[in-house]
Amino acid sequence: MVIKVQKLFKKTLFGVFALFGLIGLSTSILCVYTVDTHLSAEYESNSRDIAKTIADSSVDILLNRDLSALQSLIDQFVEIQGIKYIYITDESGEFLAHTFVPGIPAEIRASDPFNMETVERSLPGMGDFVEVGSPILAGVAGTVHVGMDTGLIALKIQRAIGQQVYLFSIILVVGVFAAIWLVNLAAKPLGALLGYAVDMARDGKADDDNLLAREDEAGHLARLFLY
Repeated sequence: MVIKVQKLFKKTLFGVFALFGLIGLSTSILCVYTVDTHLSAEYESNSRDIAKTIADSSVDILLNRDLSALQSLIDQFVEIQGIKYIYITDESGEFLAHTFVPGIPAEIRASDPFNMETVERSLPGMGDFVEVGSPILAGVAGTVHVGMDTGLIALKIQRAIGQQVYLFSIILVVGVFAAIWLVNLAAKPLGALLGYAVDMARDGKADDDNLLAREDEAGHLARLFLY
């Protein structure tokens, strides 16, 4: 006679589930933070590199005052994925070229063109952006500003995080089923021992050679019932 042992391991199973849940939650939070920080820093770095490239390439164009060539230059870079706008100002803050259609937003006009720090902008009708700047000839010839679409950055972060969470979910599910299987495996000899004890109490004898032959604690206890 074998009796299933369930109540004895309820707390154990609950502890295992809670542990897996805590590990999954903490790992997911860490993953979200790491991916968000890494990709945001990477996009900002790429934007600064692009702004610096434009600044270096526009020196001769500005010296020749060839504004059409300057416009063609920034039009090429705005085709890069993630870049939504570029504008160039001269040493006095006057706009020389830009990619805004139909015109320059009021928020951009009101901003400080000589600010080279990273700026988060929300432009009505356009969206949210991260803007970086780069000086031209150390600011003597003007500045270049590049705006990156934060919506695209957020989408890429979401995809990267989704892949990680998908993997963690699989590990969590497999771990939970493995824990249940292991607990049931540990409970099986206890169930057999409980059934053996019930038979001994009821009939004064029990036949379970497999249990008596075991060399673990269940076998030792079963043999003690014979005395």
